Amino acid sequence: MTRFLRRRLLLAVPTLLGVSVVVFATVALVPGDPVTAFLGPGAPADARQALAERIGLDRPLPVRYLDWLGHTLTGDLGTSVSTQRPVADLLLPALGQTLVLAGAAFALVLAGGVLLGTLGALRPHGWTKRLTGAAATLAVSAPQYSVALLLTAVFAVHWHLLPASGTQDAFTGGGPADQLRHLVLPATAAALVPLGLTARVHRAALTTVLGSDLADGLRARGLGRAAVLRHCAHNASPALLTIGGLQLAYLLEGVVFVETLFARPGLGRLLYDALTARDLPLVQGGVLLVATAFVGVNLLVDAAHAAIDPRVRS
Repeated sequence: MTRFLRRRLLLAVPTLLGVSVVVFATVALVPGDPVTAFLGPGAPADARQALAERIGLDRPLPVRYLDWLGHTLTGDLGTSVSTQRPVADLLLPALGQTLVLAGAAFALVLAGGVLLGTLGALRPHGWTKRLTGAAATLAVSAPQYSVALLLTAVFAVHWHLLPASGTQDAFTGGGPADQLRHLVLPATAAALVPLGLTARVHRAALTTVLGSDLADGLRARGLGRAAVLRHCAHNASPALLTIGGLQLAYLLEGVVFVETLFARPGLGRLLYDALTARDLPLVQGGVLLVATAFVGVNLLVDAAHAAIDPRVRS
């Protein structure tokens, strides 16, 4: 197991290095002039030159990348052009809000995906299978942005049951219950598509195991239905683990629309504002953080998969 993890960590190093190259090149080559975006088109030439020198835009692209990579390895992600604050000081609070939203959405994904998938596998030829399959297909097909607007219109505007934006109510002090109320709608909107995918994958994997010789042998030994389901669910867990890890990584990087629509001060909202302001250091640091989190989640999934299935280690 230790050798397997060491090998995966070594493979992650060139992956992260390639990610850093793609992130820096993509952000640096985005059309538009960040100096003009910050100072305006009528700024004097000496002010434009001074700002370009201060943020390093006067140097060749490879030199800028090596300098940025060297500072990044020491934890220095640079200084935001628009706020003049360290990028790390802006990213960490926003990352905390995104992790809260992604964690809540992921809990809904696991609970709903496992429930729908199990019900569909237990009744592969009945109305339960058709109903759960239709629900999973609807969840996958529904556009996230449209679902968010529909939830807001129904539960916030029409019924006034849940708040439509923010993370807490300024008039109530923002206790845990209040923050939870603000989390329901964005978490539901973010979880819908991953929930449908998880349900379909888990149903297919569990249906295969329930129809295998393993399940027949367990029934022949006199085990009850609950015990058979428990053993079969364990054998189907690698597929659930793989799709669950992918959906968690998707949630970490795919909540931009949700955070923007519900006005949550998360990483997606911060990157959206930084792109609008052409704040390149902030965009590069944020995208690199998200990409690193994606690689980290994949490493955790590989480690968990190897712990469940010893065949993976070899």
